[in-house]
Amino acid sequence: MQHPARVVLITGASRGIGAEVARQLASPETHVIVNYREKVDHANTVIDAIRSAGGDATALAADISDEVEVAAMMQYVTSHFGRLDALILNASGGLEMRRNGDAQRQLASLAMPLMPAGARMVFVTSHQAHFYPNKAVPKGYAGVAASKRAGETALYAMRSAFDHAGIHLTVVSGDGTSIVPAEEFATAIVNAAVTPSPSTIVYRGSADYLMTVT
Repeated sequence: MQHPARVVLITGASRGIGAEVARQLASPETHVIVNYREKVDHANTVIDAIRSAGGDATALAADISDEVEVAAMMQYVTSHFGRLDALILNASGGLEMRRNGDAQRQLASLAMPLMPAGARMVFVTSHQAHFYPNKAVPKGYAGVAASKRAGETALYAMRSAFDHAGIHLTVVSGDGTSIVPAEEFATAIVNAAVTPSPSTIVYRGSADYLMTVT
C-alpha cells in the first residue's frame, strides 16, 4: 500500500463546515478521513467529491463521545496509515460540558501517539463559544456555547503535552451571528492544518464583534 504524504482526520465531516474542509483538502498528496456519526450517504457524497478532485478519502463512523467507537476509529488509522498528520476537531461530543470536554480530550490523547513532530491539532469553534461566558450569547445558544468552550478548555489543558510532542494546536473561531461564507471559514481551518507556522488562534467573521469583547 502506498502511503500518502499527509493523513488528515476531520470529525463531523459529512456535512456543513466539516464537509467543506474535507473537500478543500482534496489532493493527490493527502488522504482525508471523513468521520461521521450516522449519515453514511452524506459521508459518501463527500468522499466522491474528494476523489473527483483527484484526492483520496475514507469514511469512518464514530460518535466522538463513545469511547469504544473512538478507539476503534483510531485503531483503523493506526493499522492502515500508521500516522496522523492533522486532526481537525469539528464535531461536538454533546451538549453537556463535561461530556464534550472528555470527548475532545480522549480523541486528542488517542491521536497523539500517531502524530509526528510538526503535526497539527485544529479545534473549530464559534466566537460565541470561544468567549463564553464573558460575553452574552444568542438566546438558546448558551448550552452549545458552554459545551464547545469546555472542549476548547480541555485541549488548552493539554498544551504542554502537545508542545512536548511537537504538535501545534490552533483554535479557529467563526462569528456565528454574522454571515461568514462557508468556503472562507473552511479555508482558515485548512490553512491551520497544512500551512507552515500557523497561528494559535484564528478569527473569521465580524470585526465589530471582536472589538466589543472584553
